[in-house]
Amino acid sequence: MAASFLTIVSRLFGWIYFFCWSFSFYPQAILNFRRKSTSGTTIDFTAINVQGFIAYFTSNAAFLFSSEIRRQYALRNHGLTPTVQINDLAFAAHAIVLTTITWTQYMFPAAWGFDKRGKGEHGARMSSWIKGIIVGGLVGVGVTALIVSTRNGEDPKNGWAWIDVIYAVSYVKVVITLVKYLPQVITNYRNQSTRGWSILQILLDFVGGLLSVSQLFIDSYLQGDWSGVTGNPVKLALGNFSMFFDLVFMAQHYYLYRRDRKSFGVMEDDPLLDGDSRWERID
Repeated sequence: MAASFLTIVSRLFGWIYFFCWSFSFYPQAILNFRRKSTSGTTIDFTAINVQGFIAYFTSNAAFLFSSEIRRQYALRNHGLTPTVQINDLAFAAHAIVLTTITWTQYMFPAAWGFDKRGKGEHGARMSSWIKGIIVGGLVGVGVTALIVSTRNGEDPKNGWAWIDVIYAVSYVKVVITLVKYLPQVITNYRNQSTRGWSILQILLDFVGGLLSVSQLFIDSYLQGDWSGVTGNPVKLALGNFSMFFDLVFMAQHYYLYRRDRKSFGVMEDDPLLDGDSRWERID
């Protein structure tokens, strides 16, 4: 009886977090469109997000549909199946589409009718360290695949196997989730404002992260083995890291820079500053 109830709760949490996280991609794109500007935000966040969700989609698809990956997972985790759910894959696919659309707002502002950002404006160009992480992720997965291809005859339980390539892809998403919020946190600090950065996406992201982690623990409890948590590090990290930075953004928006919000009224609907003075403030 209890197991059946928890199974229903797990599925309910899964779809609620899917909708919360999925809807969280809309507020920033809509806000940018309404303001006709991406000022106050960074291209780093949306650019690295695209790679992160491609990695997340790839790893989820492998754990769901690859019989070989599922067999290797079972060998390493007491015969259990991966705790990845179909809603995880649906979320990742939707995220790729929305983050790509938002990315085009930064890369091709003229096509959207947006204000042109100054070359010296903080966040208008991708930072070198974000580029390094993007390239490093690709190299890391490539090196892992090379190692596995040359040592594929080993016992998949204790040696190198193709599941390690999928884990490498998963860790790309983990690393990206860990660092992707930092440029925006720094930008908000430099501007002493969260203007231009949608707080609604953060609130939805926080609820989604909380329910995602809860679903992971419920599924592992139902299996009677907590390797379901350790065997799905990307989902665990995705929820926990996101919630941490969500709390940071909430603190910036509702406490640290609340005076700026009051000074400008409905600040999210306006560009950071008007005209040439915009660049003076954030350079």
